[in-house]
Amino acid sequence: MMNRRQALSLSAAGLLAACESANARGQGTPTPSLHELAQRKGMRFGSAVGAGQPGTVTASLDDPRYREILARECGVLVHENELKWYVLRPDVNTYDYARADRVMDFAAQHGMGVRGHTLVWHHPRWFPEWLETHDYGARPAAEAERLVVEHINAIVDRYGDRIDSWDVVNETVDENTGALRETALSRHLGHQEIIDLSFHTARAAAPNAQLVYNDYMSWEAGHEQHQAGVLRLLEGMKARGVPIDALGIQSHIGSGNSDDSVGFDTAREDNWRRFMDEVTGMGLDIVISEFDVHDKNLPADIPSRDQAVAELARRYLDLMLSYPQTKDVLAWGMVDSYSWLQTHWVRPDGIAKRPTPYDAAYQPKPLRQAIADAFIAAPAR
Repeated sequence: MMNRRQALSLSAAGLLAACESANARGQGTPTPSLHELAQRKGMRFGSAVGAGQPGTVTASLDDPRYREILARECGVLVHENELKWYVLRPDVNTYDYARADRVMDFAAQHGMGVRGHTLVWHHPRWFPEWLETHDYGARPAAEAERLVVEHINAIVDRYGDRIDSWDVVNETVDENTGALRETALSRHLGHQEIIDLSFHTARAAAPNAQLVYNDYMSWEAGHEQHQAGVLRLLEGMKARGVPIDALGIQSHIGSGNSDDSVGFDTAREDNWRRFMDEVTGMGLDIVISEFDVHDKNLPADIPSRDQAVAELARRYLDLMLSYPQTKDVLAWGMVDSYSWLQTHWVRPDGIAKRPTPYDAAYQPKPLRQAIADAFIAAPAR
């Protein structure tokens, strides 16, 4: 009997041979596309894309080879940073849509759907400074409410039905305690109130869009408090009648996202299935919203590193796609050189990471094949 490594390699080799005989649309780009494979099972595949500072990892949209991969592989895009408050709102009176509009225009040119990320990133580190120093006046709760409602309505009104899924609130659960984070807004308005207000406002502004709570609780060991906090949040929202449709699971798997992380695969799969059962049992859909595989603690050798990344990805996606509630899978970048992980928690040996489906030479990697195989093996939605 072959082991899992042999089975994965055989499956990858078989599909790759089929892809090569299908007249790939570009050098090193197999067909069918990942989105086409996802569509066959009632899902979508897409990626984050950035229109940030030229010459940085946040400027993938500037790269014609990156755009080509997006056009070939993806059916849905998500803004990497362009709709976050600290980018979109440099001051209280300004909405700078230039970067976000570039992503929207590219998606429209290629007939792609768009996910909106994010209306309220409820984390004090990622709010603009002016929200902290803003004069909330004699009625601070009313002013905080006005700011949130105005912000959400302005963005949703601008893009209308062109954005079909919104990360309404992002990362409001503290990973270490499971409690709700405090920000300038929640200090004035209340923790629960800021969440409820955001979702009700988003539903009124975008009645046809999927409304999502998005967070990075993971299947790895050490995330138990985070998972429990997210479950409490979702249970409370459902009990209060808050209009939420799905949980966005960021899915930054592999090495832990810290400078002192050790190990690569610490998945607690039984525990994660219980978490998934609880979430889907509430009637919520699932979005894999920011998928990549962090290889910080793997050996430098590229073939073995890529194989370990692909195997972990396949295990994770097989589990996640076994739930029919999982409809969208979005990579957090398609090419290694544009991954946010290149500038966060660097490897001890200082070499570049390989967390995405394509390498820095724009060639597909075993991770791309693992994603394809997971779609092929997944049950239809």
